[in-house]
Amino acid sequence: MPITIPTDLDPALLPLSFLIGEWAGVGLGQYPTIEDFRFGQEVVVSYTPGKAFLDYESRSWLIDEAGEKVRPLAREHGYWRPQPDNQVELVLAHPTGIVEIWLGAVDNGKIELRTDAVARTGSAKEYSAGHRLYGLVKGDLYWTFDMAAVGKEIQNHLAAQLKRVK
Repeated sequence: MPITIPTDLDPALLPLSFLIGEWAGVGLGQYPTIEDFRFGQEVVVSYTPGKAFLDYESRSWLIDEAGEKVRPLAREHGYWRPQPDNQVELVLAHPTGIVEIWLGAVDNGKIELRTDAVARTGSAKEYSAGHRLYGLVKGDLYWTFDMAAVGKEIQNHLAAQLKRVK
C-alpha cells in the first residue's frame, strides 16, 4: 500500500509521516524470566491537522500456533513529537503503571530510540531502560524492543513485522 502524505499534515511531521496509518502483524517475545511466545499486534498512528505530534496506540495479544487470539497482552498509548535536526521524542503510557520518555532520531524511514526516563507506580513490575528500532522495509513496518528489567541487563524482548492495513 503506497504512502500518501496528507496535505494538512504539519510540515514538522514529514520525517515521521511513514508511520501514519493502521498496521497489523505478528511478532515474537522472549526474555530470560519468561517462556518465548508469539503475539499479534495492531497499531494505529494518526495526526491532528495543524498539530506537530502523532497519536500512537498499540495493543497486542498472545496467539496460538494457528495464529488465533488466546488472551490480551500489552497496550500502550502515546505521542510522537518531532524535534529539530531529525530528532524525535516519544511519550508512552502503559496501563501496567509505567510511563516512558524516549529520545532518538529519525532518518529516511528508520527510527532509533532510547529511554530518557522511566517512571512506574509501586505496583508496576521493575523496568529500568529500553531501546527501540523502527524501520520501513518494502512497505512493512519492522520494530524491535530491547529492555532492562527485573535485574537483567538490556536485551531483546520483542520484535514484530507489521503490514499497513489502512
